Amino acid sequence: MSFLRRNRAAVTLLAAAALCLALGIWRGETETVFRKAVNICMECIGLG
Repeated sequence: MSFLRRNRAAVTLLAAAALCLALGIWRGETETVFRKAVNICMECIGLG
């Protein structure tokens, strides 16, 4: 329990990040993010 008291802010931010990730997956945004990442990589390599 002392770990949670000492690191309350870190645990809160970690929980908020996990919630945002779960919400994004639930809304189906993973495909959009993946598509944008592929396009950026293709532009940097010079294939697109």
